[in-house]
Formats: sequence, C-alpha cells, structure tokens
Amino acid sequence: MRKYEVMYVLNASMDDAARQAEMDSIHAIITTNGGNIVKTDVWGVKEFAYEIENMTKGFYVVTTFEAENAALNEFNRLMRINKNVVRFLTIKQEA
Repeated sequence: MRKYEVMYVLNASMDDAARQAEMDSIHAIITTNGGNIVKTDVWGVKEFAYEIENMTKGFYVVTTFEAENAALNEFNRLMRINKNVVRFLTIKQEA
C-alpha cells in the first residue's frame, strides 16, 4: 500500500455533529476500500485568502492514510461529488 495525505476543506456553516459525521463518512470511504487511516489533524475554521462559492471560511482537515490505487480512485471520485467538501488535495508521500 502507498501512503497518501489529503487536505480537505468542509463547509464552515455545518454544525459540529454534522461536521463530525461528514468526516467519519469521508474516512469510511478509505477504510471500506481496504485502506487505513494513519493520522488525522483537525485544523479547524480558517479564513480563505479569497471567496469560494460565496464562502469566506472553511473547516480544514488533514488526513494521512495508506491505500491501494483503486481505493484512492474511489475516494477522489466521491470527494468530487460531495457537496459539503469545498476543496480537497491528495498527494502521495515519499516512502
């Protein structure tokens, strides 16, 4: 398995329970496809440098995980269509 890091920004207007449920469902995408979560850092609400879709703030989360290529493809597909995810970026970490 390869090691990846994803930073994603959730809509800041979500309440805490909905935000936690969304984070759990995002992490479940990885685990149900054979990957495992190594570490999750919650950065919290940060101000954007510029307005994105009429929003000025977002909730930032950084997650390190291990997964196969098929799991990563499914993760990226589902993140693109998730309406609560404002932006995300996945990078492969060096071994």
